[in-house]
Amino acid sequence: MSTNQGGSGVAGPVNAVRIAAYFGLLVLGALTGVAGALVQAGWLPGGLVLALLGAAAVFYGGRTVTGTGIGVAAPALGWLVAVILLTATRPEGDFVFGAGVGSYVFLLGGMVAAVICATVRTPPGPGAESARPGK
Repeated sequence: MSTNQGGSGVAGPVNAVRIAAYFGLLVLGALTGVAGALVQAGWLPGGLVLALLGAAAVFYGGRTVTGTGIGVAAPALGWLVAVILLTATRPEGDFVFGAGVGSYVFLLGGMVAAVICATVRTPPGPGAESARPGK
């Protein structure tokens, strides 16, 4: 029989440490988006793979550290805001993303990685009851 310890879900207690962790994940996601935007175009195709793996690692790491879906949403939101701001053209006509296939793969791949990390089940922690009887 499993008991809910409270605090493992979205409705868990909100405290300063949890808020600081979510804010840190938001900033980390934004930094990952900026770094990925620069790397994916510079070293195509290896940079694209590296940028997507970095984004997925930050998303899944947020899920693992916090144990909640908000742990994925915070870095994904930071990543998305950074990437959207970098796609906007400036009055001078400058922009970071070109109109190549790599840019679109990075945008869509990052969104897919966030959705996958948000929907994947986290493995049970140490000491969890085994589903097999007698073990």
